[in-house]
Amino acid sequence: MVIYNIKNSKELASYINYTNLNNLITEAEMREFLEKAKELNFNSVIISPTYVPLAKEILADTDIKVGSVVGFPLGFESTESKVAEAKSLVENGADEIEVVANLSYIKDEKYDLLEAEISQIKAAIGDKTLKIIIETKALEDYQKANIAKAAEKSGADFVKTATGFVSPNHIFENVNDINIFQKHAPKIKIEINGGINDYKTANQILTGGADKIGSDFGYEIVQRYKDLRENTQVTPKPITLTKKD
Repeated sequence: MVIYNIKNSKELASYINYTNLNNLITEAEMREFLEKAKELNFNSVIISPTYVPLAKEILADTDIKVGSVVGFPLGFESTESKVAEAKSLVENGADEIEVVANLSYIKDEKYDLLEAEISQIKAAIGDKTLKIIIETKALEDYQKANIAKAAEKSGADFVKTATGFVSPNHIFENVNDINIFQKHAPKIKIEINGGINDYKTANQILTGGADKIGSDFGYEIVQRYKDLRENTQVTPKPITLTKKD
């Protein structure tokens, strides 16, 4: 496998959506999380709707996008409810909207209902980024292919593999999912979420073809890379360029 050529910690952070969806987090803890995100300049933060206004305030002088969730974590709310949630997030300043797909629709192959739901949400949020979370661990490969096609057809920007509330996929399962999406919905972007806790795994996921990574461990991943590649000072020994007699 060819190793993905990450040039520096800034580039690595640009592929990561730093995530904190802990429902017990305090405002002080969220402020700390957002300051850490600001320090390393991630692509986005993914947080609960409660803290979107706070994130917009703290990250106002950065390029970090603010993302939040709709129908989280089960996705079985009505379409009307999801549309209202998405509109509220946009009104509060969210840049990226992550919607949990209704798994019952997928299991029953009611892709027309999924397409209608995704289309309505996309219409409600305009040019904001729309991601559809599909919980691939619970699906067969043909279902993954069909929902990816439905998401692409309905105007979604990303398909995302997991909420993070189920057992994470193995690296080979993630790469299998990437291959399915690329084959059956080649225009849609791919975000892999869950179980990405270190630089090695992040590198494998990017090498496998993902466009973005979602991780609670984004700070640790980038900081570890930074320590190894940018904060390590090595003084080379003096050498001569000619052979000594």
